[in-house]
Amino acid sequence: MIKISVSPEDMMIAKNLRFNHPHPRVQLRMEVLWLKCCGLPHNQICAIAGISSNTLRQYLRLYEDGGIENLKKVNFHHPQSELVGHQNTIESYFREHPVSSIPEAIAIIEERTGLQRKTTQVRKFLKSIGMARRKVGSIPSKADPDEQEKFKKEKLEPCLEEAKSGKRVVFFVDAAHFVLSAYLGFLWCFKRIFVKTPAGRKRFNVLGALNAINHDIIMVTNDLYINAQSVCELLCKIAHQYRNTPITLILDNARYQKCALVTEMAASLNIELLYLPPYSPNLNLIERLWKFVKKKCLYSKYYPDFTMFKQSIFGLLLAANQLHKKELESLLTLRFQTFKRENPFPQSMAA
Repeated sequence: MIKISVSPEDMMIAKNLRFNHPHPRVQLRMEVLWLKCCGLPHNQICAIAGISSNTLRQYLRLYEDGGIENLKKVNFHHPQSELVGHQNTIESYFREHPVSSIPEAIAIIEERTGLQRKTTQVRKFLKSIGMARRKVGSIPSKADPDEQEKFKKEKLEPCLEEAKSGKRVVFFVDAAHFVLSAYLGFLWCFKRIFVKTPAGRKRFNVLGALNAINHDIIMVTNDLYINAQSVCELLCKIAHQYRNTPITLILDNARYQKCALVTEMAASLNIELLYLPPYSPNLNLIERLWKFVKKKCLYSKYYPDFTMFKQSIFGLLLAANQLHKKELESLLTLRFQTFKRENPFPQSMAA
């Protein structure tokens, strides 16, 4: 049996830290020291603390060698993967050549480093260097990042600042064409679900204007098509509702929105038309609303007739700002994604 001499001060420290130290391993060591100070035999201390006799002797020798401070040290052994020695090589390669699966990564790592590792080890290593399995996004190939950034800084953001201060009302305008068809999504279910697909190509067209600040929606709908007359009708609705406030509409370059009929109508109503750079849906806030509508109304749902289909979409748009206010506030923030001039898609993966 190891005999140690514990000072009264150390006894009080051990008595306190066996409950109050933030690390459970140190608490256990202090408990063992305290029980030793109380004169309990080693077999009883081991039974109370739930440790082996070897561990008990280890703790007591730690105290003999360095006192209370030595018992406070927690130095666990963390074995390091050999892959860490090749981290820079692996990381630089995968930045230029992303992989679609762990088996593919395993093969490349073995080829480039000579190290053969299993799925779990490679997955853990890739996560440790910041990699993750992420869905590939898409951007229009003809989008001009510099033009988008210039538009955002020089035109879009000043307008939105005026809208925030109440000096102007800003609407994001776009048309959505909802086809009576199957919108397939994901479901938690016990077996695969099959959604009926209606025959035919009936469309419910919505030309919408989304208020950038309060998320009110003004719209023109029909079952045929959206044209310049539809846009003029929308302009009149907006002008009627906001008679005494400067109005700016942010919209894309669809021909029916840039024709003489629309621009003349906008000028007569004192409405500013601010056209987005070509191929810039990422700067049009209302695009997020259309995705929200599809998620809530259409994905994995079947409508037996066109009337029910239209009512579901129209009803959601009318009540969205009341029924889904919290979700929309989170979704329709005035933060817009833009892209760097450098090609974000690795050249090695380009077809």
